Amino acid sequence: MTRLAKHTGFQQRHGRLTPYDFLVLLTLGQLGMMHPSLEGMVAALSSRISREALHQRFTASAAVFLRHCLHTVLRHKLQPVPIRTNLLQPFARVLLVDSSSWDVSEQLGAIFPGSGGNASTANCKLQTAYDYKQGELTFLADTAGTVPDNRYTDHLPALVNTTDLVLFDQGYFKLATVNAMMRKGAFFLTRLFLDTTVHDGQTGEPLDLGQVLRAAPGTTEERLVCLGQGKNQTRACRLVCLRVTAQVAQARRRRFKAHARRQGRTGSPRHVAMCDWTLLITNVPEPWVPLDMVRALYTLRWQIELLFKQFKSILRVHQSATGNVHRLRCELYGKLIAAVWVQRLHAVANTARWNTSRQEISLAKLYKRLQERAFLLAQFVMWSEAHAMGYLSQELESLLRHCRKHRQRSRMSTLDMLEVGFDPKLYRGQGQGLA
Repeated sequence: MTRLAKHTGFQQRHGRLTPYDFLVLLTLGQLGMMHPSLEGMVAALSSRISREALHQRFTASAAVFLRHCLHTVLRHKLQPVPIRTNLLQPFARVLLVDSSSWDVSEQLGAIFPGSGGNASTANCKLQTAYDYKQGELTFLADTAGTVPDNRYTDHLPALVNTTDLVLFDQGYFKLATVNAMMRKGAFFLTRLFLDTTVHDGQTGEPLDLGQVLRAAPGTTEERLVCLGQGKNQTRACRLVCLRVTAQVAQARRRRFKAHARRQGRTGSPRHVAMCDWTLLITNVPEPWVPLDMVRALYTLRWQIELLFKQFKSILRVHQSATGNVHRLRCELYGKLIAAVWVQRLHAVANTARWNTSRQEISLAKLYKRLQERAFLLAQFVMWSEAHAMGYLSQELESLLRHCRKHRQRSRMSTLDMLEVGFDPKLYRGQGQGLA
């Protein structure tokens, strides 16, 4: 760590605040503070340095140091035993990709520009890839809120390996990315972008989806299709069409028309008609994931939304009162390193419970229980790693016992649904497809 601190220019001479203390302060220290402040951080350090001295340590070199620490943590994985559930068995990893954004100080508008107008003038976005099967965060990157998700789609092929499955929404849809992942032997599942050219996968003829769906007799339809045209055309994929309830379709139409009005245009009649259906596209073979489980598999993507909820409610990645971009980044990278640690602890505990007794550990509860102990743990770590490990080992069994998920008889958990291969929403008529 000292070598990294010197390499990044963060440590130029020995002082009262070591790079190790700074790292612990910005990770465990922030996890244990409801409202991180310079005063609170100084208190965590037992006032070894002044508030002004700590403020001066938030430099460009400090941000680079913590970013390198974050990337190092992401690279060196614990290789936990994967979660065992039937539907995910064929895949090496199941990567959930999404982003979350939040407003920052207006003083940072030149570095993190927002959309302006009625929206914010300064906004930060976090791009995230989460391996649900291994319980690992695999990719984290901060950018301006104005950078579209579609631009980060180009990073996905480099993240995937053979037999990985990637779940993402329409914002990341790009034919070049889909083709690149397929060439690497990876799989994808996403919603179909409606402006995409679609051809019949067997005849090669252009396909009028509106006509096909108007003639569909039931609530589900599946076709083999190719997307795009010319050199960008994909190999044959499965187009899975799921009819939604009237209530879901009406809600979609209202949102679509309202969005069109904000953009100063009228909604396309074709797009309005498509609100009756959820259209999912995938190259996963039917024997691996049958038609009636494609929707259930895609809903795994909501697990990353739950992750973002913990990032904001517990780690408070979206809360920073500073207009200093270096301090903002230091705080963000420190919180994300803490997130990687919590995720790995959850992955090991949850996988062990599920694989042996089909019990689950609540991620939300674990975050809260660790937050209660984080400040004390940070002080132990600064004093001695051995004392910190001893304290955590003593607390862990009791902590995990209070983090178990309570089963609800009226509903199946996500893992239960993937294990038995049954999608209750698809068969009970409770809004087939996705809102």
